[in-house]
Amino acid sequence: MPGSPICAPDWLTLREGADAAARSTELVELVRGHLEATARTGAPSVIRDLGCGTGSMGRWLAGRLPGPQLWILRDRDTGLLSYAGANTPGEAADGAPVTTRTEGGDLTDLRATELAGTSLLTASAVLDLLTSEEVDGLAATCVEAGCAALLTLTVAGSVDISPFDPLDAVFAAAFDSHQRRPVDGRQLLGPDAGPAAAAAFTQRGAVVETRPSPWRLGPEQAELAEEWLRGWIAAACEQQPDLERHAAAYLRRRLEASTAGELLVEVGHVDVLALPAGAS
Repeated sequence: MPGSPICAPDWLTLREGADAAARSTELVELVRGHLEATARTGAPSVIRDLGCGTGSMGRWLAGRLPGPQLWILRDRDTGLLSYAGANTPGEAADGAPVTTRTEGGDLTDLRATELAGTSLLTASAVLDLLTSEEVDGLAATCVEAGCAALLTLTVAGSVDISPFDPLDAVFAAAFDSHQRRPVDGRQLLGPDAGPAAAAAFTQRGAVVETRPSPWRLGPEQAELAEEWLRGWIAAACEQQPDLERHAAAYLRRRLEASTAGELLVEVGHVDVLALPAGAS
């Protein structure tokens, strides 16, 4: 039961609608206020999107923010960068122009000097793939540069599936352990990443706000729910191989519920906004 690779274009496209519905619009209002307070007359707000993937963050956020914007999209996948650069909105909320530039690179390579003049740094669904040291480094870089950060859709370690199945909690616990696994000597934060980011920014004097941003998947998102289930179960089995003997029957029950229009899935995420100290 292979799951979809987290950075595969098809998977990113499939999840875009659920991501858009989940992200916190309350935090966007705070970002709007920050950009309006710090805007320089005639100059665009510079927004850097780290690990941009197909560019879904820009498509969601650019049209919600006022004023001219320059989006600098950063990803190590050149194919995704090419797609993202060609599919960013051309207008801001007030009709001002939105322009785009792309650059290759990993989000952990960013230095404070590169953020000079940047109004906002964004990233979506990436914090849980980082280590404590990497999250701390990202916070240090943003605070040193005086740059706001909007970090969305970090897994929160909560999954609620209806109708109830006695194996739900077992697979959920194994999946969370998989999210926190060591990879090539790096200890991933998984569901601990949201609180870790909030703490790292707060300790450096930033003003931090967090909001829940859960996926809510029902019959209208059946395709996404199925792909998510397959990946979720596969990761749990990789972490706890004895679950393999239950996996096929468990997935079958879940897919039968989906076909009947009865499956409801809520996957917990958290959005974190960090504003420079003294920001309006």
